[in-house]
Amino acid sequence: MNAQVDIKAIEGMFQSQHSQIEVRFDPEHAIAWTYMNPRGVPCFNRDLLTELRAHDAAIEASGGRLLYQGDLRQIRYYVGASRVDHVFNLGGDLALFVQLVNSQDRGALMTYAKLCVDNMYARIVNYKSPMTTISLVQGEALGGGFESALSSSVIIAERKSRMGFPEILFNLFPGMGAYSLLARRIGMRDAEKIILSGRVYTAEELHELGIVDILAEDGAGEKAVHDFVRGTEQRRNGIQALFESRQHIHRITYEELLNITAVWVDAAMRLEEKDLKMMSRLARSQFRRIPGGTPAEMREELRSAA
Repeated sequence: MNAQVDIKAIEGMFQSQHSQIEVRFDPEHAIAWTYMNPRGVPCFNRDLLTELRAHDAAIEASGGRLLYQGDLRQIRYYVGASRVDHVFNLGGDLALFVQLVNSQDRGALMTYAKLCVDNMYARIVNYKSPMTTISLVQGEALGGGFESALSSSVIIAERKSRMGFPEILFNLFPGMGAYSLLARRIGMRDAEKIILSGRVYTAEELHELGIVDILAEDGAGEKAVHDFVRGTEQRRNGIQALFESRQHIHRITYEELLNITAVWVDAAMRLEEKDLKMMSRLARSQFRRIPGGTPAEMREELRSAA
C-alpha cells in the first residue's frame, strides 16, 4: 500500500462522536465494530446513511489502517451490527419514499438511492483492503437491512433473527443490491424466488439455504463473532484472499448497482395510489418499532398484506 495516509484523520477514526452510529476498535484481534443506532425509526434515514458513509470512507481512504496507541494498525475484521433491541435494520425510509413519489421528485429519490449504493459497494469490496467484513444480525433485517447484511463476506445471525424483502407487497423490488448479492450466494433463480415471495424468513431457514453462514444462539452473537475470528486466525490470509476472489469470479461492479438502482427509482415513480397506501401502511409499522413495539407487529403487517 503506497498511498499517502492522513495520520491525523485516522487517529480520530474511532474517537469521533456520532449521533446515529457507535464505533469501537478491539485491538486484540484488530476488529472494527460499527453499530447502527438510528434516531426514531430503526431504518436507513439519510443522516444515518451519511454518518456510515463518512466513517467507512475514512477506513477505505486509509487502506483499512488506523493509529492505535501510536502504532499504525491494520483492521483485519469489520463488523456491522445494531444497538436497537430486536432490530438490525428495517430498511429504507418508507415515509420518505411515499413523500418523494407523491411529489414525483425523482432527483431526491435517486440521491437517497445512490447514498445507499455508496455504502453497500464499499462493504462489498471489503473497503479495498485486506479485511474480512462480517454482518452480525440480532433481530429483524428487512428490505435494505437485509441488503446491508448481504453486503458482508460473512453473515452471522442469532436464531431469533428474521430477514426478508417485503418490497413486492407494494409493487416494488429491493433495488440497492439485493438481486446482485443474493444471486452471488445462491444463484439468480433462487434469488428471484426470495425477492418475489415477499416472505420474512427465519435465520435458520436462511442458514439452510446457504445465505446465513453462521447460526448463533440468541444472545450469543458477539461471542460467535469472536469464535469465528479465533477459529480462522491461522487461515486468515487465505480466507481474506478467497473472499477477495469473489469479485473476480462473480464480479459486482459499482456501475451494476447504480444501473439497477436507476431501474428501482423509475419503478418507484410509476407506483399507483394503492401501492403507496400499502407502503404507507408498512411505514406506520416501522414507526411502531420506535422503542416500545415488538418485531411481531411488523411481521403481522407483512402477513396480512401478503
